Amino acid sequence: MSTVRIPKLLTATAVAVLLSVTGTAFAAPAGSTTAAPAAERSARVPGFNASGVYDIYQSNATVRVDFSQDADGRLFGSVRSGNTVGNVREGSVDGQQIYFVIAWSHGPVGRYTGTRGPDGRLSGTTYDLTNPSSQATWRTERRF
Repeated sequence: MSTVRIPKLLTATAVAVLLSVTGTAFAAPAGSTTAAPAAERSARVPGFNASGVYDIYQSNATVRVDFSQDADGRLFGSVRSGNTVGNVREGSVDGQQIYFVIAWSHGPVGRYTGTRGPDGRLSGTTYDLTNPSSQATWRTERRF
């Protein structure tokens, strides 16, 4: 063996012994900023894109939405029902679930939750955060 290879071989052996003795002690801490494995990252990707202009048929009204969605699944946009308008206060798509809150110009704040069904249509429930007894069901004809 040459003298150049001995230190490299000893260093590699020392590292292997150290890792076998310490086990996971050298693993990244739970709050570390290391990148998530590809499988974990893809699990957080929205299952569909809710962007576009389309109607939501509520049991008590029809709402025209104009949504945009970013790569993380966050929803932005505006809505209209008759002469009443509103804006998306917050919202997101997570897997097959959708959630958004609409602040209506005449005061109510609607919280919408729903799912994408096997037929690709969205459906769910909504209620007024300022008056929780005011509730409705909703659905889309559009497929996502």
